[in-house]
Amino acid sequence: MGSAGRQQFVSDCGETTSSRACPRGSYDVRPSFAYGGGMSSSTPDQPDPKAGSSSHRATMLRLAALAAVAVPGLDPARLALPQEHSKDLEVTGLIDTQGRHWEVLETSDDVTGAALEAEAEVLRRMGRQVDNGHLSFDVARPGGVLRGSTTYVQVRSHLEGRPISVDALHPGPGLSAGLGRALGELHELPTTVVSEAGLPVYDAEDVRRRWLTLVEEARGTGHVPPTLLVRWENTLKDTALWRFRPVVVHGDLAEENVLTAGGAVVALRGLSQAHVGDPAEDMAWVYSAAPVDCLDSIEDAYDVARREGSDKHLRHRAELVSELSLARWLMHGVRSEDDDIIDDAIAMLQDLDDQVGAEPLVEHSSPRLAPVPGEKEHAEPDQVTAEVAMVQVEEGREGGRRPARAVDPPGAGRQDQDRGRGSGPTLHLVRGEDLTAGHTGH
Repeated sequence: MGSAGRQQFVSDCGETTSSRACPRGSYDVRPSFAYGGGMSSSTPDQPDPKAGSSSHRATMLRLAALAAVAVPGLDPARLALPQEHSKDLEVTGLIDTQGRHWEVLETSDDVTGAALEAEAEVLRRMGRQVDNGHLSFDVARPGGVLRGSTTYVQVRSHLEGRPISVDALHPGPGLSAGLGRALGELHELPTTVVSEAGLPVYDAEDVRRRWLTLVEEARGTGHVPPTLLVRWENTLKDTALWRFRPVVVHGDLAEENVLTAGGAVVALRGLSQAHVGDPAEDMAWVYSAAPVDCLDSIEDAYDVARREGSDKHLRHRAELVSELSLARWLMHGVRSEDDDIIDDAIAMLQDLDDQVGAEPLVEHSSPRLAPVPGEKEHAEPDQVTAEVAMVQVEEGREGGRRPARAVDPPGAGRQDQDRGRGSGPTLHLVRGEDLTAGHTGH
């Protein structure tokens, strides 16, 4: 998918940053150095058309030799997919003499190396959750590492499966439900899976404040329509929306990172952006990419997998995350001084503003009282509208209570009131119409 910090705009339209007329809520900007975009759909022996140069083949053979050093007992037999090259990352696949399929990753970039190492720690902990039966999908298993003065090499198991095609999802218990279940299971993992790996941990207030900071930075550029700023700020200031339990978040969900086989989700990959935070960050991709008629199936399976039940504001926050990805894309262009990205973000922000206008993201409605049947009668302030009587209650043999006799209402005399105190029978206020029912059968 590119080098560290590379950003890509992905939408329902299936286009990159040239998209101009995508449906509302379809925006997603994802920073990632992830690799393997769709390569898992190929067989291990399929040749790579880009791997024809002798220098590239020499690199792959060198990585295979390094893998044999990094993983005890790994004896390379032949090269395989994936075979990818970018500015900061080299990736090659290999099959060993035992038939095991591995991936070898090499980087000379310190940031990418640190991210790969942190991801490997997450994968080890998630692998134990898989082995314990807590996850229905698999993750790559780190096999070994080599650290040099200028390079970092990591070997991990290859994940079989094809990237999910969200356009091909159908409502019901099949792959749509499988996607919801997988995400629910991911979000139910112990947060120590991420925190102990040294990756970021954000509570609900941290998440809200980070988005507020982004909105303020975007405002400072002068490129965000004022109506969008108001829409976002009102949503971020509505504290009721930001009461959620932080969970393990994938952070880079996309079709190529959700692998399927036999109509089921079999693996997740691309966990370099994993952190503890808002589950809406993952669900934003689901709501923006999945067919509308599949959302109920996804949500139902997701809710079943989550122990705490449904989050009634999850979809609202997910829509906000999707929209704020445009502000993030804009700020990426500003920081990198890339006029093309800035112009692209401005155009998409204007498209979004044209779609939503001044409409609030969350519609708030006042509670409505149900009408009382019957004819309305107006009463004076001092008018008695319902007769109230006192009923003496005696304790029954079985410990229950039964009305004994009607007594005068309070105010009939001080002496009567005094008789109601002390150890005498308890007096209960009841409406006049309940007296007859209370005496039935006595």
